Amino acid sequence: MHDKNLLPPLAEQLRPFSFEGYVGQQHLVGENGVLRLAVESGNLPSMIFWGPPGVGKTTLASIISHTLNRPFFSLSAINSGVKDIREVIEKADSSGSNAILFIDEIHRFSKSQQDSLLGAVEKGVVTLIGATTENPSFEVIGPLLSRCQVYILKPLDEEELRTIIIKAVEKIRQTTGLELVIKEDEALMRISGGDARKLLNAIDILTGTSKPLNGTIEIDNALTLTVIQQNLALYDKNGEMHYDIISAFIKSMRGSDPNAAVYWLARMIESGEDPLFIARRMLILAAEDIGNANPNALLLANSCFDAVHKTGYPECRIILSQCATYLACSPKSNASYMAIENALLLVKTKGDLPVPIQIRNAPTKLMKNLGYGADYKYAHSFEGNFTEMEFLPEKIIGTKLYDPGNNPREQEFRTRLKQYWKSKYNY
Repeated sequence: MHDKNLLPPLAEQLRPFSFEGYVGQQHLVGENGVLRLAVESGNLPSMIFWGPPGVGKTTLASIISHTLNRPFFSLSAINSGVKDIREVIEKADSSGSNAILFIDEIHRFSKSQQDSLLGAVEKGVVTLIGATTENPSFEVIGPLLSRCQVYILKPLDEEELRTIIIKAVEKIRQTTGLELVIKEDEALMRISGGDARKLLNAIDILTGTSKPLNGTIEIDNALTLTVIQQNLALYDKNGEMHYDIISAFIKSMRGSDPNAAVYWLARMIESGEDPLFIARRMLILAAEDIGNANPNALLLANSCFDAVHKTGYPECRIILSQCATYLACSPKSNASYMAIENALLLVKTKGDLPVPIQIRNAPTKLMKNLGYGADYKYAHSFEGNFTEMEFLPEKIIGTKLYDPGNNPREQEFRTRLKQYWKSKYNY
């Protein structure tokens, strides 16, 4: 039997070197996936992988390097400065064969650090592959972003996570001789949250801390939860609890508990979390979970983001606290969020329905002659600035997408809409 302590982590052991062994992201790397086709053509642009942790960003960069047989250089934005970037670019330049430079957590690079990459990317000295968990539109400078193709990676689904579990069980059997029997996997699924690295870390800990019986370890939900709870620091050795804590922070505000919200905020401040990351999450929450129940929430969250940007630590902790407690204490509504989700679903299912002729733009004489805008009624020409008219395509007339929440502000909206539209939208 092998000594498990001498083996690298399971996530490293299972890292594939080809698209065939890669799990997930089939929209990118499946048979006709856009990224796979780009790699196989050899015409590889600089690119940014945007997606949550543990979905295969680093692995994908490594596979591309192996597939194209190009020199591969890697930097982590957490502990690399401009000097490190220049050194790597010099090495890549001297390698003489269009090296790939992979930068993990590129959103953590400052503007000057990103500027130092520009020249090498422009001249083709390196093909840049950046990985980020943050929206690159916010975090990557315009000149660099414009030279990169952005690919969005998705969390792994249950079927993909089960494929990884099967691979892990087989690998453990090969390397240690242990037989792993997964009797229940719901807790493993919940703990991983679509993150393959978290899933494999959990399996690693379970096999390392459970006593085998006749060479077999049986894993059920109770064992998984007990062992992971007892080994949280080990389980989170890559610092990914960062995502659990921001999740706890958001859910505390959504759940209207300012005490829990400010506790999780303090945890993030103490760990040195980027204050703009926290402020940005509050901006999203203000629209998604409070919305029109208190429109001032979005205004305050936006002011908070701006003020945090101007001040930074330690002073911005007070601004973050004010905003977090305000959002937690605000009335809640997800009606605006549900309205756009319902509308997007309708667009996907019904396709591009034609714009009713009476509300089409009519900039030319021909369009006017064809009746574009002919029956349009200008709301301000009528009493109360309203007159009934049809604005939706014929096939979806009467479809209600925005359903105001049960709070004083949106009840006012409901009353007004009912007054305007009578029974049409069933307000």
